[in-house]
Amino acid sequence: MDAVEDRMWWYRAMHARAAAALHALPPGAAVLDAGCGTGGFLARLGAERPDLRLHGVEYAPEAAGRAAAKSGAALVAGSVNALPFADASFDAVASLDVLCHRAVDQGAALGEFRRVLRPGGALLLNLPAHEWLRSAHDARVHSDRRYNRAGLRAALAGAGFGEARCWHWNSLLLPLMAAQRKLLTRRADAASDVTEYPRWLDAALFAATEAERALSGLGLRFPAGGSVMALARR
Repeated sequence: MDAVEDRMWWYRAMHARAAAALHALPPGAAVLDAGCGTGGFLARLGAERPDLRLHGVEYAPEAAGRAAAKSGAALVAGSVNALPFADASFDAVASLDVLCHRAVDQGAALGEFRRVLRPGGALLLNLPAHEWLRSAHDARVHSDRRYNRAGLRAALAGAGFGEARCWHWNSLLLPLMAAQRKLLTRRADAASDVTEYPRWLDAALFAATEAERALSGLGLRFPAGGSVMALARR
């Protein structure tokens, strides 16, 4: 992750969408990246919004140290199942492809996200979509759950969040993604999709996600996609 997240098309596309979803935060808002990995999203958000107060928590101490060096955010090592922060500490919590992880207790983590948010605070989630898309990639990245919009809304409502807005992305590339996961690399020992791509291919894939983002900006909504994002309020 550390080696590719600043360059790989998928990370760049996800970080761009997550940063855009938090664009309305006021100057000085405190933001937590819960399960921040090696800090790619924190670095992106800090570059776009230097007026925000950025924090991160990551289970692996080595990754937390790398995230601190990469982003300049305040980092702690800890679990999203029991966040090491006081109640109502943050104006927003972002958690990108974390709730699906096999080491995460979904109910406990959602409860912790709500606990550390201030009243009216925003929770932003990104998660892998569609159980039928499960493949060796999920096993490689230790992902136990894939989501649909209805199930994600229900989980958020059950944790006490207000009505959530959920939308798919990585939709234009979904047919290629399905072919890759289900045909080309369907072996149980296949490698993860997180890797270096040839520059021309990486550029083409990223351009497809940007075209999709432009269409979404015009109001087009996609019924399916490789990932699902959700934005909910405490």
